[in-house]
Amino acid sequence: MSLIRRGGALAAGLALVLVTAPQLFAQSGGGGGILATRDALRQELERLDGQGNKGRAGAALIRARLENGDFQAGDHIFISVEGEPQLTDTFAVAAGPQLELPQVGTVALQGVLRSELEGHLTSHLARYLREPVVEARPLIRMLIEGGVVRPGYYGAAPQQPVVDVIAQAGGFTSAAIAREMRIERGSQVIWSGTSLSDAMGHGHSIDQLSLRAGDRLFVPSRRDGRGLTALYLVVSITTMIFTMTQLSHR
Repeated sequence: MSLIRRGGALAAGLALVLVTAPQLFAQSGGGGGILATRDALRQELERLDGQGNKGRAGAALIRARLENGDFQAGDHIFISVEGEPQLTDTFAVAAGPQLELPQVGTVALQGVLRSELEGHLTSHLARYLREPVVEARPLIRMLIEGGVVRPGYYGAAPQQPVVDVIAQAGGFTSAAIAREMRIERGSQVIWSGTSLSDAMGHGHSIDQLSLRAGDRLFVPSRRDGRGLTALYLVVSITTMIFTMTQLSHR
């Protein structure tokens, strides 16, 4: 597929999403760029609870974040501490969840949101360092499969819009059914249909959709016509050989 055709497929697929995008997250502000605070999540939870069954799935995701935080074993976090090269690196989250940092020991992450991470680390490091200047950037690793040009695992910042992650995977193929894409966590579908289309149409980020590392975005595809043609040829040839064999035995 040429680059022009790939670009056209991506644009067409995104257009299908954008057309269906009115109000699901209208009260949450604009697109990506800001990590959700605890107060913002509580407000969104209250709004979703008010929608009854319609908001139940989104409300469950937010409740889990508020209770357990955003981090799990295997996540990666880039940390930069001014003047401290040993504390400036990408660190893996261990079971707990917690971080094991050189010189300063264990930092518990249970219940910590992404938006709270820098402040949480700064408070911990202040026990050992004078007025630490800390930068922390969580990294999300998502699996993109189905009707995209380059399926696979992709790393992204939680502030990134979900459509950007699809673009990293080369965009939609010409056979992709963008309206039917879904996001799965294990065996559970956590986003799909109009809710997902609306959120993506507003440019909502990984964080705003309460996604985490290991979530899978799947884009269904129409059946490939060339595949059907090949199957038809195989069946036709097999039938012809069978018929000729039967005739030769008469």
